[in-house]
Amino acid sequence: MTNSSQRFGLFDRIRQWFVKTPDRALDQAYEAALKIRQLEDVYFEGEPIAPGTGYSPSAYQLLEKDLKKYLSVIRRRMAKFRASSDTLPTADSPQLSTPLPDDVPLNQINGPAIFLRKLQLIDDVLLRYPQDGGIALKASQRSPGTSVAALSVADRPPALSPAAEDTPNQALSARSSVLPRSILRTVDRIKQDLDPDAEVEVVRNFRSSKTQTTVAITFVLQLIIVPLLAQYLSKNFVVAPIVEYARDTTQAEVFLNVAMEEDALHELQQYEERFRFEVLIGKAPDLSEVEIENKVRQKAFQIEEEYRARSADAVENVFADVIAVLAFSLLLTSRKDQVATLKSFIDEIVYGLSDSAKAFIIILLTDTFVGFHSPHGWEVLLEGVADHLGLPANRNFIFLFIATFPVILDTVFKYWIFRYLNRISPSAVATYKTMNE
Repeated sequence: MTNSSQRFGLFDRIRQWFVKTPDRALDQAYEAALKIRQLEDVYFEGEPIAPGTGYSPSAYQLLEKDLKKYLSVIRRRMAKFRASSDTLPTADSPQLSTPLPDDVPLNQINGPAIFLRKLQLIDDVLLRYPQDGGIALKASQRSPGTSVAALSVADRPPALSPAAEDTPNQALSARSSVLPRSILRTVDRIKQDLDPDAEVEVVRNFRSSKTQTTVAITFVLQLIIVPLLAQYLSKNFVVAPIVEYARDTTQAEVFLNVAMEEDALHELQQYEERFRFEVLIGKAPDLSEVEIENKVRQKAFQIEEEYRARSADAVENVFADVIAVLAFSLLLTSRKDQVATLKSFIDEIVYGLSDSAKAFIIILLTDTFVGFHSPHGWEVLLEGVADHLGLPANRNFIFLFIATFPVILDTVFKYWIFRYLNRISPSAVATYKTMNE
């Protein structure tokens, strides 16, 4: 009985996965269309991606590569969507009589409206790049009164709308009365697999992806190694000699702040008390009071030298860290092509994650930086930074920072989830809310 129930559960999961194929393919095409829109908004002020817009040939080549990649994803996923929607019903039937405003978020409209909104965005993106093909019609082939969403919905049933009769899908529509369209699309997919140029395209895409990965990883290593190397070399060979010479010639103070002086006094007091205790219990040789004072005086000179070195090291850290920050900023400003490649690489990794993985990462980051136990981490971090730069650890400032900055950061996280993540991946937001509860 148990084996039978397990087998039934496995078949039910397989059936559910198969039934959700149209919606899954549409969501993937929609996310790729959003990425193209993001490229247009960030780099081309909302205009189509085209050469001669102020970018160098190398920079435009990287952007064009991302464009072709996302267009290829849209074409493949929409072909899969159309083929599967002929035999499988979609989760939301697009039956709307009135158009939707463009400024309504996806989480405030119902299922059919979400379906039409996704199709509308995909068609709008593909209409900007007709030379790359796609499921949408060219602007010159659209009838004046036909909306983009209507064209998208008209592409789903076997009979195409009158505005689409002149498109290359006409032959396929004409054959649908003889054979099911799913069989014809399967045949077309087999033809594409048997195309002699298909292997060349796969190899070209693989090489492009390999190049992008290599450039991104190399640039990440440069962002880590170059600032650290600049900080180390400048501190030991440039800043340290200058600081030591300046402190020796000006007879600088041993302690940079009162906190360092209190630490030194506390350390000397502990040494004296420990030494006297060892003399009393016989663990140390019995010494006179003068000899004990000499021992304490020697320890005081040793502590003075240690804190003089610590003060010089803190001053050196300030200048060396400034040089490291300048090196990091110079890398970002002078390597814009690598920055764009790295951003595309990170986006590809992030958007390739499952919804549960995205929700897990968001919860991990929020709980680490703005969670219930995060104040202790911020306190340790701020005290470490103050000690590194030779600054006094001001408790009032630390407590004020902990009381305000995590709250601001939590607000930014929530705003980003509501405005950005909720638009590009509503399912990830739903998973995040479920896991967070």
